Amino acid sequence: MADILIEGKRLSLRRATVDDLDYIIALEFAPENLKFIVPFDKDFHKEIVTSDNSKAIDVIIEEQVTRSAAGYFMIRGLDTESKEMEWTHVIIGHKGLGYGHEAMKLLKAWTFDVKGFHRAWLDCKDYNKVAIHLYESEGMIKEGLIRETLLTDGVYENLIIFGMLDREYKTRKEIGKEFDINDLEN
Repeated sequence: MADILIEGKRLSLRRATVDDLDYIIALEFAPENLKFIVPFDKDFHKEIVTSDNSKAIDVIIEEQVTRSAAGYFMIRGLDTESKEMEWTHVIIGHKGLGYGHEAMKLLKAWTFDVKGFHRAWLDCKDYNKVAIHLYESEGMIKEGLIRETLLTDGVYENLIIFGMLDREYKTRKEIGKEFDINDLEN
């Protein structure tokens, strides 16, 4: 049975299993996604999904009705005393359905309401306009720019760092921009 982290209206977030590895690799290496991420190989992901999940987990975004995978991301920093979590490789497989927004809302609810973390952050290539729009519209704050940090096909690329604090999440929740965790559990 799937290890569900949190369920929403249309989507669930669950821990990936060995059975999900081919899906994860296919998403990461799909041409429309590959230009925006630095992919990991199957052995790297296998190590994560077969580990004790104390440091990192691979997460599948799953459609509630069909129970089919609709995306993937990785969470790192689960073992930090500072209560700071990193979200990485956010990839939506079924694009154009609003799944990115719902998945981000579920991820924030799990991070801040369920796990009680203080801060979450992610990075994004500075030309990934769709992701930048998603993160900003979901309340992530631009914290900085790491200039020319990735070398891709002989070209240096920049990363934008986005972050959110627990109090920023709480404020968004109070004004109705986030899911109420109690509504999700019913």
